[in-house]
Amino acid sequence: MAKLKQSYESMIIISTKLGEEEIKSLIEKFKDLISKNSKLESVEEWGKRKLAYPINYETEGYYVLFNFESEPSFPAELDRVYHITDGIIRTLIVAKEV
Repeated sequence: MAKLKQSYESMIIISTKLGEEEIKSLIEKFKDLISKNSKLESVEEWGKRKLAYPINYETEGYYVLFNFESEPSFPAELDRVYHITDGIIRTLIVAKEV
């Protein structure tokens, strides 16, 4: 039986210490990665927001939400890339209910 595609949501929080240009390049990097491995449905940039609690002494982060449809194996690879990328404070990948 073929693997079915699943819809996912991925939220990342990028450090605001990077500066605007580096934040934009990180967003483009992840847009490209997701587009190559899945069907990117939407990207919502929520912008700079105050964190609920300090993370690594930072009180603000730049929030970005990706919606995509992919094979079940891709989110694990995406999560791995998130964790080895400098400037990413927090990540979350959730499978959406259909």
